[in-house]
Amino acid sequence: MLAKRIIPCLDIREGRTVKGVNFVGIRDAGDPIELACRYVEEGADELVFLDITASHEGRKTRVDLVKLIAKEINIPFTIGGGINDYRDAELLLAAGADKICINSAAVKNPVLINQLVNAYGSQFVVLAIDASASGNDWQVYIHGGRIKHTKNLFEWALEGQDRGCGEILFTSMNHDGTKGGYVCDTLRKLSDLLHIPIIASGGAGTMDHFLEVFKWGKSDAALAASVFHYGEIPIPQLKLFLRKNNVSVRI
Repeated sequence: MLAKRIIPCLDIREGRTVKGVNFVGIRDAGDPIELACRYVEEGADELVFLDITASHEGRKTRVDLVKLIAKEINIPFTIGGGINDYRDAELLLAAGADKICINSAAVKNPVLINQLVNAYGSQFVVLAIDASASGNDWQVYIHGGRIKHTKNLFEWALEGQDRGCGEILFTSMNHDGTKGGYVCDTLRKLSDLLHIPIIASGGAGTMDHFLEVFKWGKSDAALAASVFHYGEIPIPQLKLFLRKNNVSVRI
């Protein structure tokens, strides 16, 4: 059985880690390098850094920040935000990133997924999908949740897989920052539909939520932010809890 992954997510704005609820109400959460180093010491499996305003502001992810991160930590990390073509990805890979995360640019130009996969391999490409529930449907949003798109979550995830992406990072905008639990039913449906790993995002508030998302939601990894940033759930304790409840994790 493959070990489940615990992944802290650091949303970056103007060089600081920030966090909101339902993609709004942003507040400061600390220095990204300091937080990253802390998560390495605590036993995080990977880290995700998202420049949350890059696409909306029409700029690139800061390569200098990626170099600093690569210099300071020794676990895999993913970078997202402002990646519009394979040249952007090439710069981030050269700066030390292990994976790149694409969202808005891929929705606008799905062929970008194929180009990145052909250039660097599936394992390098994570397709992030921000979606909000509307009745029984899940609509995709871009530009940090600001713009609604016509794409449907499940159809887009399947297309992303078919185009070769290595993982899907699905964030439920309805659950983001609420600490009410992951949207396990939808995640389970995604898992049954796809054969590539799924990273669950949005709703982590208790250790039981992580247990639920792995056992019922069938996710391969669980991403969270505020519960880690503000010390509400220590990663070592979380991993011990999961192992005691028969979830395979690296300790």
